[in-house]
Amino acid sequence: MAVTLKEPQDSDLVEVADINVTPFIDVILVLLIIFMVAAPLSTVDIAVDLPVSNAKPQPRPDRPVFLTVRQDLSLAIDDDTVSRQALQAGLDQRTGRDREQRVFVRADGAVSYRELTGVMNLLRDAGYLKIALVGLEDTGQGTGEINPAQSTSRAEWP
Repeated sequence: MAVTLKEPQDSDLVEVADINVTPFIDVILVLLIIFMVAAPLSTVDIAVDLPVSNAKPQPRPDRPVFLTVRQDLSLAIDDDTVSRQALQAGLDQRTGRDREQRVFVRADGAVSYRELTGVMNLLRDAGYLKIALVGLEDTGQGTGEINPAQSTSRAEWP
C-alpha cells in the first residue's frame, strides 16, 4: 500500500493507486547480477587450437603403394591380399625395401578408427613412417554419392 504526503488537506493519509515499482527493479537487478555471475560458470569450454587443413594435392608417384583395409578388415597391397603377419614382407617386396617411400592407406568407411589405428601401428612397426590417408574430395554437389574418378585428398604424416 502506498501513500502520498502531498498537501495534507485532512489529517488522513490518502491511498494512492499508482504501483510502486522500486521493489520490482531491485529484484530484477539482483537476478541480473546472479545470471551475470552464473552464466560464465555454466558454460563448458575447452580451449583447443584446431588445425586447419588446406593441403594442396601432392603429385602422385610413378608407382604408388596402396594399402587397402577392406570392410572385413582384410588387408591388400595394391590388388593382392596379404595377411597381417606378411605385411612387412609384402611392403618390402613392393617398395624394394625403401622404407622412405610413402604408403597410401585406403580404408572402407565401415572400418572403425581402432582398426585403422591398428593397421597404422603395423606400418610403423614395419618401419614405414610415411603414411598418407586417402579419401575422396567432397565436390559439394549434394548428391550424397562420391564418384571414384574424382581426385583424392591425403592427410600426410612425415
